[in-house]
Amino acid sequence: MKKVISAAKKNFSISISYPPLESDKGIPFLAQNRQFQWTNTGNVILPVIPAYGATALKKLGYQVYWDDAIAEKISYKLWLKRIIRRRPNLIFIESKTPVIKRHWQIINELKQLSLKIDNWPLKIVLMGDHVTALPQESLKNCPVDYIITGGDYDFMMLSLVDHLVNGTKLEPGFYYRSKALKHQSTKVLNTGPFALKHHNLDTIPIIDRKLTKWQLYGYNNTNFRFKPGAYIMSGRDCWWGRCTFCSWTTTHPAGTFRTFSVEHTIKEIEYLVSLGVKEIFDDSGTLPVGKWLKDLCEELIKRGLNKKVILSCNMRFAALNQEQYNLMAQAGFRFILYGLESNNQKTLDKIEKNTQVADARKTLSMAKKAGLEPHVTIMIGYPWESLKDAQNTLKAARKLFKDNLADSMQATIVIPYPGTPLFADCQKNNLLLTDNWDDYDMRRPVMKSPISPENQLKLVRELFYGVLTPQFLWHKIISIRNFSDIKFLAFYAVKYLQKLRDFSSN
Repeated sequence: MKKVISAAKKNFSISISYPPLESDKGIPFLAQNRQFQWTNTGNVILPVIPAYGATALKKLGYQVYWDDAIAEKISYKLWLKRIIRRRPNLIFIESKTPVIKRHWQIINELKQLSLKIDNWPLKIVLMGDHVTALPQESLKNCPVDYIITGGDYDFMMLSLVDHLVNGTKLEPGFYYRSKALKHQSTKVLNTGPFALKHHNLDTIPIIDRKLTKWQLYGYNNTNFRFKPGAYIMSGRDCWWGRCTFCSWTTTHPAGTFRTFSVEHTIKEIEYLVSLGVKEIFDDSGTLPVGKWLKDLCEELIKRGLNKKVILSCNMRFAALNQEQYNLMAQAGFRFILYGLESNNQKTLDKIEKNTQVADARKTLSMAKKAGLEPHVTIMIGYPWESLKDAQNTLKAARKLFKDNLADSMQATIVIPYPGTPLFADCQKNNLLLTDNWDDYDMRRPVMKSPISPENQLKLVRELFYGVLTPQFLWHKIISIRNFSDIKFLAFYAVKYLQKLRDFSSN
């Protein structure tokens, strides 16, 4: 029996695919991203959770193809030729709202090709926050075979492959057809609501960076001051997990937060250091805090890793005290990303941010005192905010940079993604301007607002320009210590200008 299973594994090939999505808007910023955007910066991020799944499947003996054609920057035509040459039995595709229709088209084309080619029994799987919210929509609009709901793609990949090869029972969270697609009335079945808390993260092996082509993601990213860099996730996803706009609250609902053990995370960091990685960004929605963070920092110091690699992460305002920030700095942390979102308390309350306006300055002051480099994210276009409210946020952001409390920022248009409380609220109150998913790409507002779409885009551009005060620029100049600092500031300046193209009036 073991020999039969081994042969079945050897002959069963799997592709984790990110097909090229060619557009004059830029490169799709899709994977490992809570808000989709077409970007002109060229930034790429390793899709961490699918990478864990690819690694685990390879370790089980399957033929696994890591197929991120977006990061590879190859054309759709070349990608399609490669897929046909490989003829995988199973293709996993992660999608998001603004590109779901493109993925339907790609799936339809792949399925038609597989029917014309001998010996290609192709099955295709969609996963991501959009299909978690609307699983039956994709089954209706394209010949996809399975939908994965929930955010633990790695565990779900393992369950599905085991089911297809060995006939085991699927775990909760799958949608599929009752039989092979023959007509529109085919019945859709599911295995029940997805469940995350029974997944023990420590049972997943650390990411095989060679399999997942780590160097593709090591250089072209503004989060890395020291290169090459790499991404990890020590937690899934955010221990708060209630912000009403966040698309990952659909795949990782509040109350499902879990962490890798400190030992597992340290093992992954040591592996990355052995590859020559200089900076690591932990993209957990919010880095684990409390005893976990203390133990991590102490272990980094104990093993001397704080002298070998730089760490960065996402964090929430009012989550840590000065002593904890000092410890993080000692342990090798540099760049800390915070969701400021708005400087209006009414907005923070409505989006369930669970922070106070005053928390921002207090937290940023502690981070800067510890020697860390804070980054803030801001959003424009809340349906209840007036022009005066938005300008108040702009003014507050400018003051933070003028006072040297923030080193960088990201400004975007608020987008309500299906499955989020914000989207449900928009539906209930007739606030949506369109139901065309293509428009949910952050290039234009999709919610009704007292501020015109043109003025919203203008405000975003003003946020980018407005923080470039003489005081901020002077702080940057006097922070230069060596040629490496000059190179990074030049790199960041170019990316900053490219980012403005993402919110051009066109």
